[in-house]
Amino acid sequence: MDNYAKLAKDNLDRLYGNLPGDLEDRLPGEKNGLAYSFTAFGQPCILSPSEIKLGGITPPGVIGILLSLYALNATTEIPRLEPLRAFKEFPDSAPYVGAFASHTEQILVPTVQRIKTKIDLIVQRFSGEAAPSSVSGDFAFVLRPLPKILLCYIIYEADEDFPPSVVCLYSSNANRFMPMDGLADVGEYTSKTILEMVC
Repeated sequence: MDNYAKLAKDNLDRLYGNLPGDLEDRLPGEKNGLAYSFTAFGQPCILSPSEIKLGGITPPGVIGILLSLYALNATTEIPRLEPLRAFKEFPDSAPYVGAFASHTEQILVPTVQRIKTKIDLIVQRFSGEAAPSSVSGDFAFVLRPLPKILLCYIIYEADEDFPPSVVCLYSSNANRFMPMDGLADVGEYTSKTILEMVC
């Protein structure tokens, strides 16, 4: 068991050591005995006392930690999309802002045109929706990588004055459901999944 897997298992042990009686409502998800299922990063996720499965397999690296952290931080609070917030606007985000910009936003810039042609597929995969009318950009969409955490991708195509760019904003209270380092990783893994879908 590597360090990532050990941390994920430690989080599971903490979760099941003090299991909320209403966890299925907090996630939200479906309860089946001691297991809980919900959709994460566009795939079925199952948490049980002994393991985490995502898309039927043990998730690699940090993903298992993210899923266990999400369950540990699950509350009855309802997610609020607006006002959308930049990652740097969340408290205690400063140590992660640089990595977030490079690993969540800038990695998508070379694929802006390919993303445009596959918006419908990407939105469907992540149980997403159209971006709110308050959002600008040449095109934009909202994705739901975790049931209570939503991301709004705002994309600007190249023109004669500016190169293409990508902005990723979070739902207003996303930090209520995940620690800041994990919240940055949610953005990174969502963007990496988009890259896999368009490349």
